[in-house]
This record gives sequence, C-alpha cells and structure tokens, in this order.
Amino acid sequence: MPPLKILYQDEHLVAVHKPSGLLVHRSALARGETQFLVQQLRDQLGQRVYPVHRLDRPTSGVMVLALSSSVAALLSEAFSERQVEKRYLAVVRGKAPEQARLDYPLREEDGTRPKAEMPAMPAMTDIRRLDSVELPVQVDRYPSARYSLVEARPLTGRRHQIRRHLSRRGYPIIGDAKHGKSIHNRFFAEQLGAPRLLLAATHLAFDHPLLGVRLVISCGLDDTMSALLDHLGWAGHLPLDSAQTPALGAPSALQTP
Repeated sequence: MPPLKILYQDEHLVAVHKPSGLLVHRSALARGETQFLVQQLRDQLGQRVYPVHRLDRPTSGVMVLALSSSVAALLSEAFSERQVEKRYLAVVRGKAPEQARLDYPLREEDGTRPKAEMPAMPAMTDIRRLDSVELPVQVDRYPSARYSLVEARPLTGRRHQIRRHLSRRGYPIIGDAKHGKSIHNRFFAEQLGAPRLLLAATHLAFDHPLLGVRLVISCGLDDTMSALLDHLGWAGHLPLDSAQTPALGAPSALQTP
C-alpha cells in the first residue's frame, strides 16, 4: 500500500489522511483483514501511535493520533468532552435545506446487543447545503435526480451519527449501503465512477494538549470524490490540505514522509 499522507506532525501527535476502506485498527467484526491504519502508520513512522477518535471504515479524511499514551489521554478527553470542532463533506440525495440542526436521539450501534435493548442517546448535527445539482436522468421514479453537497458538523459523537441523521431527515449519503438507497448508490458507482461512501472528514480544530496553541487541520478529498465534485460543477468547494495555528498567525511546519 502507498504511504499514508501526513497532514501534520510534531513530537506529540500526528494527523493523517485516512483512505476510504481502511480500518483504523483490528476488530472482532473484521476478522480476516490484514491492513490497518494504526499498524501501517506505526511502520511508516517507526514508533507506536495511539488512536484517540474514530472514523468509520468507508469514511475518508483527517484523523489524529497521539505519539504517547499521556498525550493520547489528553486528546481522548478533548474529543469526549466535545472540545474538538469537526466538519465533514457529504454528497446526499435530494436538495438538502440551506441550513438545519438535526436533533434526533440515536441508539448506540455496538453490535453486542439487540437495538431494542440499547438506550437512545442525545445526538445533534448541524448541516449546511453548499451546492446542489439536478441531473436530467431518471434514477428513481422521477424524470430527473437532485443531489446536494452538504457540510456536516457533528456536535455529539454517536456511531454513524452523520449517516443516520441525514438519512432520517430524508437526505441519505450516496454510497451508504446501510442507511441509503441502493438505486442511487448504483447510479453513482456505475455512471459517475464513485463506488464508495461519499463522506469525508475535512476539518479538525482543537487546542494542542501541550503546545498551548489552537491547531486547525484541513484535509483534501481523495481522487474519487475530487473528480466527482469537479464533474458536478462543485470544484469550488474542494478543500485543501493544510495545518495552521491561527494564534501564531502563520502556518505550522508540515512534515511529510
């Protein structure tokens, strides 16, 4: 596999672009898999790394890992205490609202107990439509098909929260096999060259646990999503790789492999 793209690195933590389809670490639910982000990054850097948050396997984008257990504890606390600003880009079916707060409680999906036994937990996601398009093709029962580019900001951290919230509101993410609609997923896979979940983590902002500065990390899209946005006329919304410390008024030093 090609090396992971490093977006930011210092002696305490590292941020990488996680490819779609790559598991973060070994899981009992993914027996037989041999490729994992944690092991790959450990071999790439030559040192242990500690994941402090999660991204679903089909989701791509920015992921932060600590380089020591003490920093991992600090970063994990920041994520659990909702002190980290997160933004995602998603391509969804339909013309999404210009702006909305999705406030639907969600049952945890841990795979160990029936859903009926899992308590519903508060969950909140802010969404904003960045662009939309109407294609003159009949994908479903209508003579044309509408799709939107949505920015999502999860304010809580429930499993599959963005995917479930958007589906619940009627704007499922394209490529979502569980919460989406297969006919639209097939159209994007077969006609638009996008056979994956069209959800990417593009932005993280948090206080560095040891350096005392605000760290803002942006992550560009992979080739599949970049080509799709360009094809749909949404290239102006493509994010770029960057890491900045606004408090210092200048970009931070980037280290790449």
